[in-house]
Amino acid sequence: MVLDPFAGVGTTLVEALGAGHDAVGFEINPYAALACQVKTAVAAIGHTDLMQARAAFHDFYADRVAGNYQPHSQPPLGFKSRAPFYSPLVLRKVLIVQDFIATLTDDTLRRIFQLAFAATMVTYSNYSYEPSLGRRVSSGKGEIIDFPVADAISAKLQEFVTDIAWFQHHASTKAQARVIQASFFAYAHYLAPDSIDFVITSPPYLNNYHYNRNTRPHLYWLGFAEKPADLHALEEANFGKYWQTVRDQPALALDFVLPGSDLSERIASVRQCNPARGIYGGNGWANYAASYFNDCYKLAKGINYVLKPGGTALVVIGNSILQGVFMPTDRYFGEIAAAVGLELVGISTPRATRVGNSIIKSKVRVAQAQDDHQLYEAVVEVRKSCGFWRMIQYLV
Repeated sequence: MVLDPFAGVGTTLVEALGAGHDAVGFEINPYAALACQVKTAVAAIGHTDLMQARAAFHDFYADRVAGNYQPHSQPPLGFKSRAPFYSPLVLRKVLIVQDFIATLTDDTLRRIFQLAFAATMVTYSNYSYEPSLGRRVSSGKGEIIDFPVADAISAKLQEFVTDIAWFQHHASTKAQARVIQASFFAYAHYLAPDSIDFVITSPPYLNNYHYNRNTRPHLYWLGFAEKPADLHALEEANFGKYWQTVRDQPALALDFVLPGSDLSERIASVRQCNPARGIYGGNGWANYAASYFNDCYKLAKGINYVLKPGGTALVVIGNSILQGVFMPTDRYFGEIAAAVGLELVGISTPRATRVGNSIIKSKVRVAQAQDDHQLYEAVVEVRKSCGFWRMIQYLV
């Protein structure tokens, strides 16, 4: 059994299925969970049914977009943006697409079309990822007055058709996947101890990338959110929280003791930075770091709980720089994993350079970073000791 505690849009789960392994994934974001559910159902999706639905979509859309048709669907009332998310011409086309999706009675087909729309919806909006979601004009791009919306969705559907056909032809497997729309920290409610053979995952990095806010349009347009309060629970459940959710709090401490580590001292260094800036200074970022590593501790404990003796976990994690203070998150996660009883097999760095972002408060970038201040991506490999070796360690 393969586990991904942060399944995202399901890549790990699909790869596990393709290799013939049962898989389970946790994902708190409803949009990403939808993608997981659609992808992991790929073996059961009727290729012919999808092709017929795609043809019906073309006929429905072409018949209505050229005339005076007034869509029945409406934009989500609670979704607000600084500028109109869609131009009037594009909005009408999007609402026609929503009208067609509403006609689909087959749950699987409806989810596939919802996913095709969600995967393309920003492309024809007046927003773009830079890498966070923001107005196109703010990044020097022109607003989109009109766009071939149906063509974009149809092309995405064709990608789905091609991928489904390939998977069903090459991955003749009876393996099954389970998608759990919940935080991995609820693992004890869903998984038995010593039940997972292999864990592979990549938790959110210590970079304050706001995954839920960056999928806000998807959550509203797919009906998963109706008002801002609906997103609060996702923010609170997010791994490591967000700087915005902890910056106003008094100094947060680590929930664990890590003998021989300089993690506490490193966080204290961040806390002392730029005190005159108030919540934008070091204390808020130190709180963010403390929250992040507290969740790393919970993650390590969860991995130790679910892994079978002898099982391995690969955790892909990126380092960070907060207020100019270097944070080797891979090393700290390895130390935390060892502290909860896992064996640290090693740390590799397959991606030695990656682009920084605005939170680092430093001039460090890939082209000019010093060796000790390089942003990178690492793989932390840990193993749960077999019973014999655990007994030996206890006796020693």
